[in-house]
Amino acid sequence: MVSDENESPDLIASRKGEPARSGIGALLRPRSIAIIGATERVGALGRILTENLVGAGFHGRLMPVNPGRTTVLGLRSYADVASLPETPDLAVVATPARSVPAIVRALADRGAGGALIISAGFEDSRESPLRRELLAATRNSEMRIIGPNTLGLIVPGIGLNASFAHMLPAAGGLALVTQSGALLTSVLDWAGARQIGFSHLVSLGDMADVDFGDLLEYLATDPTTSAILLYVEAIPNAPKFMAAARAAAGRKPVFVAKGGRHARSGRVAASHSGRLAGPDAEYSAAFRRAGLVRVDTIEELFDSAETLALAKSPSGRCLAIVSNGGALGVLAVDALFDLGGKLAQLGGETIARLERMLPPAWSHANPIDIVGDATPARFEQTLEAVLDDSEVDGVLVLHCPTAVSSGVEAARAVAALVARRPTATVLTSWLGEKSAVEARRALQNAGVPTYETPERAVAAFMRMVQHRHDEQALLGEDSAPAGEVLVNHAAARHVFERVRADGREWLTQPEARDVLAAYGISTVHVVEAATPGEAAQAAATLGGAVVLKIAAPQIVHKSDVEGVVVGLVGEAAVRQAAARMLERVRILRPDADLRGFTIEPMVDRNGGLELIVGVTTGGDFGPVVLFGEGGTAVEAISDTALELPPIGTKLARELVARTRVYRRMRGYRNVPAVDVDAVVNVVVRVSRLLAAFPEVLEMDINPLFATPSGCTALDARIRIALGPQSTWPRFAIA
Repeated sequence: MVSDENESPDLIASRKGEPARSGIGALLRPRSIAIIGATERVGALGRILTENLVGAGFHGRLMPVNPGRTTVLGLRSYADVASLPETPDLAVVATPARSVPAIVRALADRGAGGALIISAGFEDSRESPLRRELLAATRNSEMRIIGPNTLGLIVPGIGLNASFAHMLPAAGGLALVTQSGALLTSVLDWAGARQIGFSHLVSLGDMADVDFGDLLEYLATDPTTSAILLYVEAIPNAPKFMAAARAAAGRKPVFVAKGGRHARSGRVAASHSGRLAGPDAEYSAAFRRAGLVRVDTIEELFDSAETLALAKSPSGRCLAIVSNGGALGVLAVDALFDLGGKLAQLGGETIARLERMLPPAWSHANPIDIVGDATPARFEQTLEAVLDDSEVDGVLVLHCPTAVSSGVEAARAVAALVARRPTATVLTSWLGEKSAVEARRALQNAGVPTYETPERAVAAFMRMVQHRHDEQALLGEDSAPAGEVLVNHAAARHVFERVRADGREWLTQPEARDVLAAYGISTVHVVEAATPGEAAQAAATLGGAVVLKIAAPQIVHKSDVEGVVVGLVGEAAVRQAAARMLERVRILRPDADLRGFTIEPMVDRNGGLELIVGVTTGGDFGPVVLFGEGGTAVEAISDTALELPPIGTKLARELVARTRVYRRMRGYRNVPAVDVDAVVNVVVRVSRLLAAFPEVLEMDINPLFATPSGCTALDARIRIALGPQSTWPRFAIA
């Protein structure tokens, strides 16, 4: 039987006279859907889409569009968009790519809310003619487009399956937004076996219009979504993404997996900072700054989905571990320490309680080994005692198979206790394969998160801890640097204006030092000399050992052309070294504009550390600040961390602490600690320089020489743009 309206009369009457919805709401909560390309041809994409929309139980109107049929799968069909009885909120388009722009234009002319372009065949370029034609079709309307080349979208709570996925998930609180349709179907399969539900699943496809920022903005305030999972390969609009991601992460957990972590080609940059700050490192910095928790593998993304759907968020990072095998506990502790977690210190009352209930051979400490013959009751009683300890933020229960006790019954006992303690953070890992399947199913059915290995369970716990830390970091902090002194913006501006007037991008070494000095960053005294004779006279004025460097704007890394000589003493030595250097550089770099030399006092580098503070702007997220171990081998050492500006004292300290060299900065054996506060201060001041002068494209302070009494910039390079610069978002201090 064919329905004239393809929905109930009550629904039609309730919507009579209402305009179509617009924006993301039209795409994700439509009341009416046009299926353009619907067909009854077996195996055709249009048939699968129609079957999925009908089979999911969508309560609104479904309107197939097929010029050759009056019905499609029992639904009344229409010849074209103009023939539709009402303007659709959502149009699902599955026709050849060449036909899509005209269809979208017809939808926009009717005032349709949005289009889901399933069709492939569009060039993978934002400048391709067909894509430009597609976007031009919506230019004078509020219509939004998901796709093209998308698997579709699913909203289980309203019976919407506008996709060619193979199954419909249960309704739940998780939202998945992905660039990969294959990942979406894989998640569906995985979640179905674990009874994990979703609020939304969206395959973005080629993102000609709607992107991650749009979906995050919507999901941040969506009441049916409790947590968000992202699979990202590229971010087309970084400022929009960052604003939306921060808003979303401030309200609910957001976990992200990033594909394409290893770039196929290196960054084209003259500075160390530009080469060290690769695209993936910048994405990590952006995710961290927005409060998103990054995972590295699909396995971790799946585990995150289970954790977010089932586990309660811990209040801290102190974990208690209960197991019936000592080795399992040891492996879990190793994983916990590797990820920066803490082993909970059990209170005296808890220890006494465990002494009364456990056999004498138990471990008498955390991790709590309850011995291989542990019964289900022993698991349950031990877990209850540990959950009562105020020092415990979460508990991991581990089980290895034995012939003495049933793993399935132990799992059921743990699940029963967790049901009675709904606010407790409890994760589990039942090891094995054949014998563990039923036990894991019992835990999953009871809503208890379970993982195949202790390491995966610990990683899941620490991702929740990381989210809580990032959530608190979003609350903000004072951005003033420690030991605040006035900066001289005017002096720095004067230098930049002089360089631009000269038509140069790179500042000379003295110019770079003048800029740093304007921002209160200590530098060594530098004297310029045009000839070897002048260099010798400058050395005599400075006295003692000096460093001689070639001066040429085109030569950024002077050591590459042997343009640096250290430890020169006396006028004769400086004159001879300068003459040889000039001859050598003329041969190696005949293109360079040789302006002479710079001479500076030799700094005793014993008892200090060479660090680097830098800036690069070549990535998707605009400027980033880099910190790490410096020196001539900086790129070989590759011990750096990144942060997006602006950076206050707290963020700068966290940035410094993420590097390996930080341990040495704090002192070791008989070596005193360097002045960490002074280093932090330099990072903050560089961030302030970047905020005031967006024309700064690249910067290296390398080395920044740190000692117990402070730090000094021994060398600096700064490159500026000659034209206007894009304005990047200034994220709130966190």
